[in-house]
Amino acid sequence: MEPRIILIHLLLKLGVAAAVSASLVRSKEFKALLFREERSFRQKVYLVMCMALPIMVGVWIRISVPSFLAGDLSFETALLLGVIGGRWAGSLGGVLMGLPALLHGEWAALPFDVLCGFIAGQLRTMALDKDDIWSFSPFIDQSIFRLIRRNLPTPRLFDWQIMFFTTVIGLRFVQTELSRYFPHSIFSMESPNNWWVWAAIYATSVTAIGIELKIFNGVRIQIKLEEQERLLLHARMEALQNQINPHFLFNTLNSISSLVRFDPDKARDVISKLATILRRLLNSTDSFVPLRDEVEFIDNYLDIEVVRFGPDKLRVVKELEPASLDVMVPSMLLQPLVENSIKHGLSSMVEGGSIYLRSRLSDTGLVIEVEDDGVGMAATQLVESRGAGIGMANISERLQVLYGDTARMTIDSQEGKGTLVRIRLPLLQAMGAIPEGFYEERSTTRR
Repeated sequence: MEPRIILIHLLLKLGVAAAVSASLVRSKEFKALLFREERSFRQKVYLVMCMALPIMVGVWIRISVPSFLAGDLSFETALLLGVIGGRWAGSLGGVLMGLPALLHGEWAALPFDVLCGFIAGQLRTMALDKDDIWSFSPFIDQSIFRLIRRNLPTPRLFDWQIMFFTTVIGLRFVQTELSRYFPHSIFSMESPNNWWVWAAIYATSVTAIGIELKIFNGVRIQIKLEEQERLLLHARMEALQNQINPHFLFNTLNSISSLVRFDPDKARDVISKLATILRRLLNSTDSFVPLRDEVEFIDNYLDIEVVRFGPDKLRVVKELEPASLDVMVPSMLLQPLVENSIKHGLSSMVEGGSIYLRSRLSDTGLVIEVEDDGVGMAATQLVESRGAGIGMANISERLQVLYGDTARMTIDSQEGKGTLVRIRLPLLQAMGAIPEGFYEERSTTRR
């Protein structure tokens, strides 16, 4: 075969390797199988079927259309299956990919592919760090440089990537010798008269494996980053969700201490409500709860605050649309808003004041309002207060994390007249984000 034709086939071979691997990683099922460290026998069979069947088709095309040789990637895929799936996956893949060639009369193809898969699987067990498999590169100079750098502080002569590179070259040489001494027993592109074409043939085998691993590893890294982002988001949400002002606990305990002497029954009631609040903070793992549950939590919180400030100084008015109470909202959404109303709006007023809780459904979603008739803020104070303070920053960040730009929180305040915080949320029912059975009929609205 002319060197020019061989080089064209080699380029096409790299393109086929890239196309097959890129097509496979588009499947969620394949990715779930590919990136497992431990697989059951059935999962190994599925992984082999996913990777070997397209190559079987490529072998049939090579046999049926002798002018197209680039589709036969059985040698490279057997090695790839071995290092990814282990010895049995590599051996089984070698059997499947060698069958078409065996039926065509190439009797050495099947045992050779099985041998390649088994040896690659054995190499997988020798990898101390499995990341070395995914980061394999056909550029051996980088591995040699890394080996030298690793051995500078402490001698460590074993390098898995160099060993795998050497194994690929060695097995490819075995394939060359088989085709030389047993013609027509195995398929192999060869050019004995041009050493640079011979070098390109060997380099193509290593590069084809490297390309597929690079494509797989790119998806693997993306999945890991998404998982780390999800874990970070979960940690941030837990920190924000479990945040409660410690001054509330101190003040509540002081109130209980004073009530124990003069009104023991009331003290027991406050302790029970505080225990309910703390139990929810400790046990709640849900990011979303029905608005009804959030209002019940606020009832316990406000009951304690009424005890602290007195029923004549703190009044609570609820205007809750019944249909809105089954809408899912972020857990611990209302408590920081109510706490801010009491702390910054009403606590400094001798005559006390009122807090209004409102909820209603609109055409665009759920509207929640927390309003007080306290001291309010001037325009300059309002601008400075936006995003400031733990409570408001908590709410703002959680809404951004959970909803992005689809949720809004606005603050309107007038000095001497009070403050209104309005939150607009999309309906999670319409988004299909709530499990079936979440919207069961609950108790009637508490007012």
